[in-house]
Amino acid sequence: MREDMGEVTTSLQRPVTNEGRSRPVRHADSFEIQPPNQPSHNGVPRSAWARARRRVSRWHRPYTAILLLLDFAAAAFSSYTAIHSFDQATAGFYNAQNDPTWFFTVAFLLLPLGWLSILWFNGAYDRRCLGLGPDEFKRVIRAGVAVCAAVSFIAFATKTDLSRFTVGTALLMALLLILLGRILARFVLHVVRRNIQQAAHRMVLVGTLPECLEVYTAVTRNPSAGLVPVAIHITDGYAAAKGVQTPVPVYAGRDILALVREVGGDTIAVCGSASAEPGELRRMAWQLEGSGVDLVVAPQLTDIAGPRVHIRPIEGLPLLHVEEPTLSGPALLAKSIMDRVGAGLGLLLLIPVFVAIAIAIRISDPGPVFFRQPRVGHEGRTFRVWKFRTMYVDAEDRLASLVDQNETDGMLFKMKQDPRVFPVGRFLRASSLDELPQLINVLKGEMSLVGPRPLPADDGDFLGDVRRRLLVRPGMTGLWQVSGRSDLSWDEAVRLDLYYVDNWSLAYDLSILWRTVGVVVARKGAY
Repeated sequence: MREDMGEVTTSLQRPVTNEGRSRPVRHADSFEIQPPNQPSHNGVPRSAWARARRRVSRWHRPYTAILLLLDFAAAAFSSYTAIHSFDQATAGFYNAQNDPTWFFTVAFLLLPLGWLSILWFNGAYDRRCLGLGPDEFKRVIRAGVAVCAAVSFIAFATKTDLSRFTVGTALLMALLLILLGRILARFVLHVVRRNIQQAAHRMVLVGTLPECLEVYTAVTRNPSAGLVPVAIHITDGYAAAKGVQTPVPVYAGRDILALVREVGGDTIAVCGSASAEPGELRRMAWQLEGSGVDLVVAPQLTDIAGPRVHIRPIEGLPLLHVEEPTLSGPALLAKSIMDRVGAGLGLLLLIPVFVAIAIAIRISDPGPVFFRQPRVGHEGRTFRVWKFRTMYVDAEDRLASLVDQNETDGMLFKMKQDPRVFPVGRFLRASSLDELPQLINVLKGEMSLVGPRPLPADDGDFLGDVRRRLLVRPGMTGLWQVSGRSDLSWDEAVRLDLYYVDNWSLAYDLSILWRTVGVVVARKGAY
């Protein structure tokens, strides 16, 4: 560390203009760590008993308490339902008829507490997995399997002849109710984050200005993630931020912990090359010990999902290994089976809906009920996609006169008020009912339930990064659809499709299917 570091932090430079406001900026080459010869109010205290154990961000505490209550109630209610559904519920508890105290203690106290304990040991209450992503639900399912194993082992060890139907019903119902409770709790949390801007992490981004702005764009893309950047601390000095409009205040040459407290932050995000200088990141972690401030690192590896990234320390050096995308193997076979079974059941159940839509289309505009168009599918193979017709029969002839009114960029033509769409067709598009016949394509193996949307085959070759989306079968819904649909730019839609191709999994597919329901009901971005 330079000996004049303390002097640098006290010399105020010219302010950076940021959305019409003056922001104090100081010059520095890297984030500052206080010199060891100065007394520090943070870092490891002299006494381990004096360490501040409470984190600055505490939104997860009441949220976890609510989850504990919901999980306990779910397990207890499942026991109650199973007991009243089967006459042999008390089997194995020999004195239950005369003295049911022990039976009810096990059913309504010990078993729910067992659920909470195993959920806790499986990390289902870990604040890092709460509120976003499928990891929380994976941990709940693992805990459910562990509970089943524990009950089976205890029954075997004590030679207790339990009612299998009763126990099975109680355990399975508890697992489903716990998952449902967490889905509802997460929905409420996301509403609070989007509308009230509470229960979120207030982040200070540290790094070069381009790196910080890239991380800012990524973490604010989804308000439900609960990451709210409140300031940027640049490591490349004042000149890098001069004349640049930024969405949050920009600082330089400040003590990071003091800046975090000044702006009301609770998390420091070190972006890209800011963590590359040897020893700097380690010293920052030392400085933050006992402060209650979280430290996260945002590497320059973008659009790579967690399951593909593994940290493997070698001789004290943590190496970030990136696995190849899973585009074959048992998971892909399971996805194909899920697609075929889901499409077959869907077609059988939706026959009355198909008949009603067909009648409405024929009444609105005489002509064919279905519209079939060539699309590009898996590995560039062309197929004809099935859709309910939503436009007048002369729509293709009228397209040339409307090309200059296209409201999207890229390879698609979109108009919010397309005159070629008849009224019933507009309703079918807004509700996405016109896409239901694509279940035929899924059943034939030309499409999948989840994947990148198939693009028209007459729009030229797929060049560059766009071609990578052909590595998987196109889908009826996908990450593009649940993230904005037609409201997204072409570049953003391609980025989401490529992210899906590189990071897909069965759990991710189920998550997208679930999100599709909400998007369709809200009619977001459909026209």
